[in-house]
Amino acid sequence: METLIPVINRLQEVFLTVGAEAIQLPQIVVVGSQSSGKSSVLESLVGRDFLPRGSGIVTRRPLVLQLVNVPPLEERKHTENGIKAEEWGTFLHCKNQIFTDFIEIRKEIEEETSRTSGDNKGISPEPIYLKIFSPHVLNLTLVDLPGITKVPVGDQPEDIEAQIQEMILSFISNPNSLILSVSPANSDLATCDALKLAREVDPDGRRTLLVVSKLDLMDAGTDALEVLLGRVIPVRLGIVGVVNRSQHDINTQKSLADSARDEQAFLQRHYPSLASRCGSRYLARTLSRLLMHHIRDCLPELKTRVTVLSAQYQARLSSYGQPVEDHSATLLQIVTKFATDYCNTIEGTARHIQTSELWSIDPLGGLTELDILTAIRNATGPRPALFVPEVSFELLVKKQIKRLEEPSLRCVELVHEELQRIIQHCSSYSTQELLRFPKLHDSIVEVVTGLLRKRLPITNEMVHNLVAIELAYINTKHPDFTDAAQVSASVNSQQTETLQDGGKRWKNEKVAEEKAAGDKSKGPESAFSSPTKGQAINLLDTAVPVSRRLSAREQRDCETVMHFLVNYVKERLQSELVGQLYKQPLLQQLLIESQDTAQQRTEVAQMLEALQKASQIISEIRETHLW
Repeated sequence: METLIPVINRLQEVFLTVGAEAIQLPQIVVVGSQSSGKSSVLESLVGRDFLPRGSGIVTRRPLVLQLVNVPPLEERKHTENGIKAEEWGTFLHCKNQIFTDFIEIRKEIEEETSRTSGDNKGISPEPIYLKIFSPHVLNLTLVDLPGITKVPVGDQPEDIEAQIQEMILSFISNPNSLILSVSPANSDLATCDALKLAREVDPDGRRTLLVVSKLDLMDAGTDALEVLLGRVIPVRLGIVGVVNRSQHDINTQKSLADSARDEQAFLQRHYPSLASRCGSRYLARTLSRLLMHHIRDCLPELKTRVTVLSAQYQARLSSYGQPVEDHSATLLQIVTKFATDYCNTIEGTARHIQTSELWSIDPLGGLTELDILTAIRNATGPRPALFVPEVSFELLVKKQIKRLEEPSLRCVELVHEELQRIIQHCSSYSTQELLRFPKLHDSIVEVVTGLLRKRLPITNEMVHNLVAIELAYINTKHPDFTDAAQVSASVNSQQTETLQDGGKRWKNEKVAEEKAAGDKSKGPESAFSSPTKGQAINLLDTAVPVSRRLSAREQRDCETVMHFLVNYVKERLQSELVGQLYKQPLLQQLLIESQDTAQQRTEVAQMLEALQKASQIISEIRETHLW
């Protein structure tokens, strides 16, 4: 199981090369207030002085510290190309440079911090990656963060406290991280800012380990026994007490080995019952054990996450397509696919063209009984009508048929608009590759729009002609006129019976004629007797809608729109696109990729490569290594 921590270190380096946090890796995050002793705790784990020191805020960038256990120099002497040093360090930003002097490591940390955070007291969230190889360390990975501060100093902004807390939360919010909270023993644990932040993201304390530092600086007559036993604030992963080096020890360059011996002696004197479970050495073993077990628990989810992300990025890379090599073939392929998708979309939507506006027009809309009788009167002239004249019927029907022209043209316009919308639909969704080439996209839209615009007046002209055809001849012999013919026969039969019974009703007709002659001022209603007038209106009320319905049916069938607009565009779309775009001088220009597409393809390819490397690294772990 000791191999798990180096595996995570390799994964960190792999994902760092692409500059993305795609996977939340297990790690230990060190959190504490300013001057809480975090640096001393980390140096005690390494056994060497290598961290910047000073007053105020010293750690101003996250430091990812990877400790790697290596065999002693004596065992590595015969290794070819081996490093001739007992301990050494490397920085990720210093390629192929090895630091064997830990003072130089400290200087490089300070200089790298100043490069991004300035020479004063500013902070930066960009991590510094340091790997230390030593036979005296356990495999471990920690992240040292800036200490929590309250008052801005130097060129720090007024919201420095909020910035630091936001940075800390961004690291400890990772559910795969362990939180190492450092609190000095000479301060009240209830006011510990580090524990407060840890509780926000880990309320159950399942990921938190508390380190009580500076045990030797407590007031005389007091101790931290209750705290170390977890009776003040219980912490699930445990509480470890340590003794830090004092400033005097640092100034006199007291070695860490001597400090470790003095620490153990102090614990034996003041906390004999807890001495075996406190101290820097015990803390190192505990952290290494916790991290290994935590990595083991996170590994199945980590494998799944890498597999899922690999599939997602592979799909994204495929959607961007390969760089263009054969311009002619690529253009033909895209144009053909667009034309096919466009026609397929029409096939799916053409059946939903709305024609209810034509059918919903009232056949007798705008016609009153007075209009009908006036038409009959105008058709008969000065002679009284015995039968209903067909001329009056044609006058009324043509007036109603003419009303079909405007909604028919509106129908053409709606179909034209729908065909325009299909262009955007196909370019945005159906043909993803088209988005790679903005100039080709614009040219295709321009060609199809021009084709539709060219067909619109031709289709409108045919609609005008269709209405004119309907107006030219009213076919009263159509089978749909059966009901109207029956009404007409009934009216004529009644008129004939009236003629045959002329002898008996001559006087009545005479009186009616004299009355009609005396009441000319009463208008067209006098052209018929009351029964005859009602029969004529009834006949036209039946016949006009029949003829109007036949004409509307001709319009509603959409044959004109389909032939002159929809089908024409479908049949000639591909040839039109090829004819206007497939020209040798235009190929290079049309197939220039957008900068966003090229950049995204590069980023996705790099991430996919990193995920594939990560998958390979994880696959090297054998199940037997986990226990």
